[in-house]
Order: sequence, then C-alpha cells, then structure tokens
Amino acid sequence: MSNVSTSPAPAATATTIKPVDLRGILKYVPRFKDQIFVIALDGAIIADENFGNLLVDIAVLRSLGIKVVLVHGIGKQLRELSELRRVPITDEAGTGVADAATLDLAIRASSRVSHVILEGLTQNAIKCAITNAVRALPLGILRGVDHQFTGKVDQIDTEFLNTLIGKNITPIVSPIGFGPDGKALRINSDLLAAELAEALRATKIIYLAPLPGLEIKGELRRDIPAPTLKNILEKTPEQIAPDAQSKAVNALRAIETGTPRVHIIDGRAFDSLLNEIFSNEGVGTLIYGNDYQQIRRARRGDVRAIHNLTRGAVRREELIYRTQQAIEKNIDQFYLFEIDDTLIGCVSLYFYPDKPELAEIGSLYVSPNHQNRGIGRKLVTYACMKAQERGATTAVALSTQSYSFFTAAMDFGETDKKILPEARLKLYEESGRNPKVLVKTL
Repeated sequence: MSNVSTSPAPAATATTIKPVDLRGILKYVPRFKDQIFVIALDGAIIADENFGNLLVDIAVLRSLGIKVVLVHGIGKQLRELSELRRVPITDEAGTGVADAATLDLAIRASSRVSHVILEGLTQNAIKCAITNAVRALPLGILRGVDHQFTGKVDQIDTEFLNTLIGKNITPIVSPIGFGPDGKALRINSDLLAAELAEALRATKIIYLAPLPGLEIKGELRRDIPAPTLKNILEKTPEQIAPDAQSKAVNALRAIETGTPRVHIIDGRAFDSLLNEIFSNEGVGTLIYGNDYQQIRRARRGDVRAIHNLTRGAVRREELIYRTQQAIEKNIDQFYLFEIDDTLIGCVSLYFYPDKPELAEIGSLYVSPNHQNRGIGRKLVTYACMKAQERGATTAVALSTQSYSFFTAAMDFGETDKKILPEARLKLYEESGRNPKVLVKTL
C-alpha cells in the first residue's frame, strides 16, 4: 500500500494567528514535541466557515513539532450528494448497510473532501498526502443483516504512515478502506480514528465535531474517566445524545486500546483546537483512563510547582504556610494530580513514627479552574488507599475551612484532638489555627 496523491509545500501565505497566550503555548512544546495526534474532522466541520481557521491551527501544531494525522468524515457531504443526484442512500455514518449506490456516492464524497483538505493544507504551506493506508474487510452479516459494502479495519499500514510522518508529510486518511482485492469499502470515521491511534501509538485523538463536547443528561462534561463513560454506555446509553454516541463509543475503545487521552471539541468555535490543547481548562470534553492514573508521587523537580499552586490557599489561610525548602524536605509525602502533565491538585500523606496505625492527610488543594470536578475526592481517596497499603487503619485530617468537604463528601467524622500523637498535638497547640480534627476508619 504505497500509492499517494501528494501536494507540494508552497511559500507560506500571510495569516493573522490569535491563539491562546503564547507563553502558555510554549510551556507545552517540550511535552508534545514529536508526539502523534490523530485529528478527526467531521464532514460538517469541513463544510463549516471555521474550517479555514482550523487549518491554520493545525499548521501551528505542525510548526511546534507535533506530528499530525488527519482522518475525515463525509456524512454531511454524502447526504447532500444523495439529495443533489436524487439517489437514495442506505447509510450515512458508515456503520449500517452500504449498498452499491451508497458506496459509489461515498467514494465521490470522500474524494472531494480529501481534496478540500489537501488544498487547504497546501495554502498553509503544509506538505500532505492522501493515503490508501487502510486495509479493510467487509463487516459481513450481523444479526442476519448483510452490510454489503460497509467495512471494518483489518490492518493499518503503519510503516507507510510513519514514513510520511518522518518526512514531515501530514497523512490524510479518508473513511474508505481497501479490501484484499483492492476494492473500496466504507468505514466509519470515528472508529477509523481510534484504529489509527492504536496502530500509531498516538497520545491523543481530537474529535472536531459540531458539538460543544460530550453531554451527559444534557450537561456538558469537561472531563470524564473512561470507567465512568463505560458504565453509562453499558447501563444508560440514552443519557448521551444520539449524535454523540459514536464518538463516545470510539473514544472509550481508544482509551481501552492504549490511547491516553481523547478530546471531543466544537470545531465550529474559533481557536477551539488550540485552546483545548494548550490550556489547563480546555473548551470541550477530555476522556481519560482510570480515576487514579493522573495521580503520581511528587519528585524534587515539583517543589516550585507545588509552592506556586498552593500559595493562594496559604494567603487565604486554607493551608499552613510551607517554604519551598520545607516542601522539598518532605517531598516524598506529596501526591500530585495532573492533566496533560500540568499540576492541577495535590495532597500530602504523613505517617507518625510513634503511631503507625494513624496516617495524616494534609495539603489538599485543587486549582480554582478545576474545582467541583471531583478531583479533591480522588486525591483523598487515593491517599486513603495508600495509607491502607502501608498498614494504617485510621486516617486523620486537620482543616480550618474545608472540614465540610471531608465530612460530607469523604465520610470523615469530627473527633477530639487527643487522637493526635504527642509531638503532633504540640504542633497543633503552637500553631494557633485551631483546626477541626477529622477522622475516618480505613
């Protein structure tokens, strides 16, 4: 599989880029450089007036050393072509039955969309190639129904795609695969993005869709762990709108096959792609692995970041003041919650030498932009789990302002300060802060 239609890279045209804060972008560059992002473009997004801006954003990613593979859908174009030619189609999404007429229109729509992308990338001085890197097999007969020319991915020609990527050529992958006999088969583009990400070991899939993100029961979720999404899809799939079901299913598939992050964002919104990738808050929905894979033990290199994260809480007297030197001295007590390697929250876990059955949870803090997302709950649960692993039977927390969180959300109960070991009780008295002493049996 090596036939390609390529475009040269002409001189760059003058464009005005107004991305998110440049300094904010630059801190991500070392992190994302040389990683592969699979960007999946809905047919509706390619037809949207913001498509030209998205191509400029993709050019920005390429200029920062991020390797991009583009896969596109054709649903809108296929429907319009069917209406224009007055030829009825049997399936629009690439998941149902594709008869011969539907396949013929799908090939025509796909060729046109691929060319539009090729043309747009060329205008932005990006070398690119339309590929035939997807080998497919017929989906076959499912529940007694012959799906005719609908296909499933059999093999991705990763050597071919990696050769293009290695030469700074952006692959364009259409939702048309080719069987062993060389004949075309229609494939769902959401599924194809997940298959490409797995084969290429991509670090992200970014679905650009005419959706604000993933809505659960009509409410936009900024982030959601894969186990939670899996539970919803298995038990109450109706909570997810029909037009988002395919992306939810294939995002989960991608996570389960090794892709760390999947984003669903509104491709109609200006700067949505850059804001999602290069800001802590994002603008769409981030889907990630299990609840605790984003938590890790702190290292010495994290001291300054921990100090900067918590100093606002110190000013508000939510946390006790610690110098960077004090944090460094006790760095092995800290656990950090990260999103795309950016520090979002922290918690500390301390064991008393003279009372090993007791573990103290402290320094709990989540950045304001990420509060009310359950991150604090995950950090405390994780700390309790680690305390249990070390043999502790009771967790204690001292709090002046967040005690209601511990009692209401984490099932801690208020207790007498005498539970503290003698040395810790002395520090408690000397601090003058008079925090509530909260306790939980592990």
